[in-house]
Amino acid sequence: MGGSWNRFLEVDLDTGKTGIRSSDPGNLRAFVGGGALAARLFSETSGPEVDPFSPKNPLLLMAGPLVGTTFPGSSRFVLCARSPLTGIWGESSAGGFFGADLKKTGLDGVLISGRAEKPSYLLIEDDRVAIYEAGDLWGKDTYDTIDALKGQHPGKSAVKVLAIGPAGEHLVRYASVCHDKAHHLGRTGMGAVLGSKNLKAVAVRGSKKVPIAREEALVAARTAALQAVKESMMADSFHQLGTAAAMDLGMMTGDVPLKNWSLGVDYTLADALGGPALADKMVQGRVACYACPIGCKPVVESRVTPYAVPLGPGPEYETCAAFGTLIMNGNLYAVARANELCNRLGLDTISCGATMAFIMEAFEKGLLTRNELDGLEMQWGGIDPALTLIERIATRKGFGNRAAEGSRALARELGRGAEEGLVTVKGLELPMHDPRGFHGMGLAYMTSNRGACHLQHSVQAVEQGVVSWPEAGFQEDYMAQESGGKAEMVVLAENLGQMSNAVCVCHFVQWTMGLNNLLDGFNAVTGYDFDYREFLEAGRRSWVLKRALNNTMGVTAADDRLPKRLLTPLAEGGAAGSVPDEELMKKEYYRIRGLDEKGFPTTETLSELGLSDVGGKFKP
Repeated sequence: MGGSWNRFLEVDLDTGKTGIRSSDPGNLRAFVGGGALAARLFSETSGPEVDPFSPKNPLLLMAGPLVGTTFPGSSRFVLCARSPLTGIWGESSAGGFFGADLKKTGLDGVLISGRAEKPSYLLIEDDRVAIYEAGDLWGKDTYDTIDALKGQHPGKSAVKVLAIGPAGEHLVRYASVCHDKAHHLGRTGMGAVLGSKNLKAVAVRGSKKVPIAREEALVAARTAALQAVKESMMADSFHQLGTAAAMDLGMMTGDVPLKNWSLGVDYTLADALGGPALADKMVQGRVACYACPIGCKPVVESRVTPYAVPLGPGPEYETCAAFGTLIMNGNLYAVARANELCNRLGLDTISCGATMAFIMEAFEKGLLTRNELDGLEMQWGGIDPALTLIERIATRKGFGNRAAEGSRALARELGRGAEEGLVTVKGLELPMHDPRGFHGMGLAYMTSNRGACHLQHSVQAVEQGVVSWPEAGFQEDYMAQESGGKAEMVVLAENLGQMSNAVCVCHFVQWTMGLNNLLDGFNAVTGYDFDYREFLEAGRRSWVLKRALNNTMGVTAADDRLPKRLLTPLAEGGAAGSVPDEELMKKEYYRIRGLDEKGFPTTETLSELGLSDVGGKFKP
């Protein structure tokens, strides 16, 4: 079959032994790859009792069938494990070039277990696998680690490196993993899982050709997809302004969060932090991931003191909001500095920025004192104390040790009504899109298997009207601030999003090329000849499997809820007076998704999807 080697490298860090395993060929067709196949392998190798920091918590590094081919957008890869931040299914992804090189080594993924006796790194070069000591790298930031490993392993083509920074080493629960400086697996704390395994980095270099089922069909599908992207105004916007282009329109529609989700509009901040401002003040160019025809990644430079940053990766929309609008900071240069610090230290900018906003609100309410904060005045807009706290979080110094646990843990510790300012779902801080402006996004946050997420589904593109996919069953238009009927759209968008993450294709490229081209490319590579029903059914299977895993980790219907802050209407802005009808959407969703009143997949649902063995193993 095309697109897969059916070869997975197993690495036991306890013993230093490595080996190759294969999977049931039926799994490759049923779960395809990426996060979906990772969940299947996790269900076969682990159980609900495993602690996130236990050596027995398997870390799965996975690519998908399109990765390493020439199909547009085929750059993504995922890291999966039980999350140290949420305690449930953890999954994070990135683009860049690592996934393609991993696939070109003749592997579909790597399963890492155990804990190295000393700091180590893993090297994979085609059929050669080695584990090296990394004591000289321990304590270095991600950029310096990547530079060091590239220098230690020179060659005609550079090794592609994943690395953690001090935050991962110190087990910060929202520690990220950095790939070649510009690409970050931020969500759910996978960097802390690497740190718990004493694994500083993974470096790969591959030269093999990924198997293709039908070469001529792939050429045709690729040509059509590239033409569609070329004609897309959205693709042009991403290239010219990057993801920060979403700031201006988002402020008008009520999508952008302000002051820890308590204000509805501030056009001054939008003007200061959006795509045009970033392009005008700092952007020196754009770079693209592997096989990407868009090139949205900003390369920035700033000499503005004290926020100077050298030429390198710049902030995306999520960071501009997390360290900008969410904490009421309008200094774009300071946002770029926060981005640089988080990238180097290995911190998820979303969870870190959201935790800062929670701390600022707690400080304002007197729930945290200056003395508790080691002398920091954590006031709204106070970016300088926030920059100091970023460094203390990464090394767990002083109050940074408490903040390193995440906002949910901090709220529980503080008590006294602190949870009024907590904005998480299942323990994961929300990405920077307000569901009061788009109710379907609220339901997608509630039901996402890794906690609040905007990239485990396609709701954002569908509900905001930037795409139209009637061929896959979507309506032409959805009323943004209506809750009725949204469940059907969200289920469909989740099934599709699960497939994007299983195939490992970039959402932005997918949106601009269209679904027909994506399906044609998928079938050309794999030879599966899926129609839309089969394609989306595989996505449905992925979602239900991850839900079943989460049920064993304690997730029930009670966890499918929005925080109180997001059920409080705003007084102004594009979402003024609007709140999602949580109960209506949840009731409709459970019926369509095939969940019982406790939030578990029904026996019939599991049987229909071929997951009865999983249900029998995991469902209480």
